[in-house]
This record gives sequence, structure tokens and C-alpha cells, in this order.
Amino acid sequence: MTAPLIVAQIVQHLAPGGIETMALDLQRKAEYPENVHIISLEGKLSEAVKHWSRLQKLERVHFLTKPPGLSFSTITKLSQLLRQLNIDVIHTHHVGPLLYGGIAAKLAGCGHVHTEHDAWHLNNQKRRWLVAACFHLLKPSVAADAELVATSIRQHIPLFTPSVILNGIDTDKFQPSNQVTARMNLNLPTGVPIIGCAARFTEVKCHNLLIHAFSKLPENTHLALAGGGELEHELRSLTTRLNLEERIHFLGVIDDMPNFYHAIDIFCLASKKEGLPLSPLEAQACQRVVVMTDVGGCREAVDPDSGILIKAGSTQELEAALKTQLTSGINPQKQKSARNFVANHCNLERMTRQYNNLYSGRPI
Repeated sequence: MTAPLIVAQIVQHLAPGGIETMALDLQRKAEYPENVHIISLEGKLSEAVKHWSRLQKLERVHFLTKPPGLSFSTITKLSQLLRQLNIDVIHTHHVGPLLYGGIAAKLAGCGHVHTEHDAWHLNNQKRRWLVAACFHLLKPSVAADAELVATSIRQHIPLFTPSVILNGIDTDKFQPSNQVTARMNLNLPTGVPIIGCAARFTEVKCHNLLIHAFSKLPENTHLALAGGGELEHELRSLTTRLNLEERIHFLGVIDDMPNFYHAIDIFCLASKKEGLPLSPLEAQACQRVVVMTDVGGCREAVDPDSGILIKAGSTQELEAALKTQLTSGINPQKQKSARNFVANHCNLERMTRQYNNLYSGRPI
């Protein structure tokens, strides 16, 4: 019997986000979780736990405390760690881990699987050259997390054909539950429609556009924002200027994300750039309909029978889509359709199985 592979998931940093959640899930759902390590290039465990308490209970998590800028010592440190842990295959996520992990894997004699999560960053010439050089010189087995991302790779990096492994979420963890209880847990009002958004407060997520669109909705509607980030003060100030303090709820970083989705009625992301985000998959698995901007791989993450896709950057389209969902989207038929879409197309078991095949060099 062949011994199970020892795998290292390598990320840039361990902060709450889709890529980081995916790495944790690949460890948690592995057939042999004890053989999966998570390596963060940046940061320290003590700092990361302050922002994401989920990390407190994890084992086999390693931080390399990479300094800003190019760091050759980090490559050395990483290759030594890979040897020490007897890693067979590394799995890198995004361009920094691709570069550092790829070189370290060559030095340590490890296999290398890489996931591209975004299509938009390849539009940048310098970034495109760097990724192309890594692909051709380091020769990882490349997976795209959406068909759109794979198309972008084929377009920008000739002679390179990635596999496609759609992101998947745990439909046992993310499933329907009682809304009233969930709202009580989060101190949210009952008896009113609530729109929810879970995303870092960064410029690319366009929370300001969502808040402006929300200000045009009926006064009994509320907005719940899960997350944190550098724009929180600015967004709170905007909420005050629009006199929406009583209707917009800043909930901070939430560990119990199923509870958040149970509490809301509609999930919304107004991002101007995305890969294939996990949050709308999680929301739909909890039987919540969505409104999303049609960017990146979002179209592949939305149930066509219950969700609405809109053009990025349009407050008017966002307002209209939210009004449509408030009027006709919150019903059992569409909610069940949303969950069935995720269960059939984007479940964690399928994703884990496909990556295991890629680690072993088998067809996915």
C-alpha cells in the first residue's frame, strides 16, 4: 500500500479570506489531516490569532515571518522546513507563494501544485511576466479555480493549459438553520429583511457602492457587514453622513459564518475584481439568494435560477437588483435552488478529491 502524501499548503498570510479558508478546509477535509501542513510566508501565530481565532485550535501551522520586499532568507528557511517536515508536495496559492514555494520546492525535491485564484492580475504586464516565468521555469501543476481564470491563463501565457478545479465549500457545515436564533446571536433585528456582505473592508470590495445603493432601499431594510479592514473608519463615516447608523450593522470578523448567513435574507458582493469567491457559495448553501457583480469567476459561483448578476460599478443596477430580490427572491423555491446549485457543482468533497488526484499525478 502506498503511503499517503505529506502536503504543505502555502499562503502569503493567514488572515480571514477566501484563499486562506480554502487552505484550512483542504487540511480539515483531507483523508489524512495529520499529513497536511499550512505554511504562511508572513506574520506570526500570535498576531494572526488576534484577527482570526479559528487559528488558535489548529495544528501543523507554520509562520516564516517574511520581511517586506524580496527575501532570499525566506526561500532558504522554507526549503529547510519542507525537508524537516518530509513534504512530498507543496500547494501554493497566489503569486508570492508561487515564487517562494516553487524555488524552495525545487531545492527540497518536492512536487508542486499551484492554484490561480484570479484572472484580473494577469492584465498587469509585470505580474504576467513573473507568473509566466514561474510556470515555465518551476513547472508546477497548475489549477485554475474557475473556467474564466483558465481562459485568462491560456490567453496571457501561451503553451500553458491549466486544469480547472472549481472552489468548493462544506455543505454539511453550511446548511439552513433558524433565522430568528441567528439574529439573536448577532443582536440583529427580527421581522425585517436583512442584506448581508462578508468581505474585507478594502477598496476592491466596493462597500461604499453597496452602502450608497442600500440608502435607496425601503427604510425597513437593514444591512449587516461582516469583516474588517483599513476602510472601516471611512465606511462608518459614510454610514453616519447618510444617516444610516440604525440600519447598518458592523459585525466585525465573525468566526461562526454559518450563523451570519442564517441571519440574513440576501447576500451581496459589489466587488470590482474577484476570482471565484467562497462567500456566495457559503451563503447559497445556507439557502440565501445572492446579488453579485459579474466579474472574475462570479458567474460560475451564482445559481442562475435564484441569483442576480450585475455590471460592476453601477449603483443603479445594484439598487435595482437588491429591490428585485427583496420583492421576489426571498421564497422557499429560490432558496432551495441556491443550495442545490452549490451541492451539485461546488462542494468541498469534490474539490478535495480533485486536488488529491493532482497531488498524486492522477487525472482529476
